[in-house]
Amino acid sequence: MRASSIDIHPNAKWSQNGITVAEGNGKGSETNQLYWPWSLYVDDDQTIYVADEWNHRIVEWKSGATNEKIVAGGNGDGNGAHQLKYPQDVIIDKESDSLIISDRWNNRVVRWPRRNGTRGETIISNISCLGLTMDDNGYLYIVDVEKHEVRRYKIGDTKETVVAGGNGKGNRLDQLSDPHYVFVDRDHSVYVSDWENHRVMKWKEGAKQGIVVAGGQGNSLTQLNYPQGVVVDQLGTVYVADSLNHRIMRWPKGATQGSVIVGGNGNGAQPNQLAAPTGLSFDRH
Repeated sequence: MRASSIDIHPNAKWSQNGITVAEGNGKGSETNQLYWPWSLYVDDDQTIYVADEWNHRIVEWKSGATNEKIVAGGNGDGNGAHQLKYPQDVIIDKESDSLIISDRWNNRVVRWPRRNGTRGETIISNISCLGLTMDDNGYLYIVDVEKHEVRRYKIGDTKETVVAGGNGKGNRLDQLSDPHYVFVDRDHSVYVSDWENHRVMKWKEGAKQGIVVAGGQGNSLTQLNYPQGVVVDQLGTVYVADSLNHRIMRWPKGATQGSVIVGGNGNGAQPNQLAAPTGLSFDRH
């Protein structure tokens, strides 16, 4: 889950040896394979949804399953209503029981019925979308990586609001540089993985500029190296996929350095290693 109500104990610890729960059979397009999985969403029942980027599809893995189910796309790369082209993020809209998909290279956000859907509906077009999330009021927050900003939308409404960035590419506090992922908390503060600036930024609702809550380029505990997925818990602790440091970091609110909770043992495929982690999500356990 990536909801604003996520509750993680401040002293929580994670096993240092991971278990493969989806794929693990080499890259490919079979129903037990993935090809450059980019992000994931964990539902309340521990079902995992994966943006299987180079297979141009979204797949569903039930807890304990050995094979996936294609729930969106999977019909080759293209711009048809039944197709996706390098999708990079997926969330669930429980209100409409649908998948909301960042269809990156079609420059659109698509809503796809979760139960046996065969076609998607474009709900936002002409956007270089990457990460996306939804708040408790049903507003969508979408990263436009080429405009270096995060925008908020109400589904069905053409009005949009820039909630982070929007002042060109740069490293000032009112700027972002190739932002990738976004998280919104209960107060509607927006957290952005500011990828090329190697930091995580927080923009309070209505703010004209953000504050740095994690990072700075490098591999020490005060630094990040091309951060990707970001999740924030009820205490304001930031969890971030520190991609090219091959680790998941935890930064308590107000901290000047983080701690490694998973990985950090180099790039590799051993149980205690990660290889450029991208998406990040938590389950309820």
